[in-house]
Amino acid sequence: MSARLELLQTLENPQQTTIWTVAWNPSGTLLASCGTDKNIRIWGEESPGRYVCKTVLTDGHQRTVRTVAWSPCGRRLASASFDATSSVWERREEFECVATLEGHESEVKSVAWSASGDLLATCSRDKSVWIWEIGQEEEDDLEVECASVQSVHSQDVKHVSWHPTLPILCSASYDDTIKLFCEDDDDWTCAATLTSHESTVWCARFNTSGALLASCSQDRSVKLWRNVGAPMTSSSAAMTSQWQCAATLSGGPHERAVYHLDWSADGRLATACGDNGVRVLEVDVCGEHGGSSQAPALYVCATSEQAHSHGQDVNCVAWNPKDAALLASCSDDGTIRLWRFHPD
Repeated sequence: MSARLELLQTLENPQQTTIWTVAWNPSGTLLASCGTDKNIRIWGEESPGRYVCKTVLTDGHQRTVRTVAWSPCGRRLASASFDATSSVWERREEFECVATLEGHESEVKSVAWSASGDLLATCSRDKSVWIWEIGQEEEDDLEVECASVQSVHSQDVKHVSWHPTLPILCSASYDDTIKLFCEDDDDWTCAATLTSHESTVWCARFNTSGALLASCSQDRSVKLWRNVGAPMTSSSAAMTSQWQCAATLSGGPHERAVYHLDWSADGRLATACGDNGVRVLEVDVCGEHGGSSQAPALYVCATSEQAHSHGQDVNCVAWNPKDAALLASCSDDGTIRLWRFHPD
């Protein structure tokens, strides 16, 4: 039997508006979603394998909520909005908005927590990347301070994500590049610029070990990058890192822009595409599937070509961190779909 994706459940947004992002909490028990209705929804199991909306977070933003991200501890949720702000929500008796981050001049496109949970990154249409320090709670609020503003991209910054263990930040941009940032001599700096994509880079993420970086683009490609320089054993070591594009999967499988990707806990990639497709990619590090022993390779092992209805964009995919075969996707059609990946 070949590998396949089995549709388990479709979750409906009552407003039937675009859903931009889905994100599992670290324990894999809750799924957060956000979209053009300005709200954040938290989904959880009503019975084994059947998910329902548990709560709706309202009044946090005035415009579309573009991205949500859980903190490593799972108690906090960050959101980024087209109203030029980001918010931090904390789970107490209910979810409460405990901080609003202001400073960007335009739409905030992405937000991400560092592995330690004491740094938050945001990026914006204003071409900047901001790094925020999250301090101790002060009464009912958090102490949040801007640690750095990086304005090294020449266009809209689409996505930010952190290294899984080190305070190294990755950003992806409309300027076709990926940039890595680290702290050096008590200041943040751009340590590397990765160029190989021919159009907008929509998303870039490290794998669970941090040894590989995957990116996807408007140019319909997915690329794997790896560091061939000194090992990144610390944040400052990123200054001497040398990242090279080690594998490219282009055209063919993806008929339109690839908007998002996510690594599973066991090392697979899932992609969300503008052709209404959700795909699972195997990453061959040792060369069994046509790569050499020196270079990894990518190949598609499972596809849902009409993953959502109406032939619309699939905007995001997210693997469950505790169940490596459970995948969530969301779309312009206003639905979230849960999938079970069945390997060969």
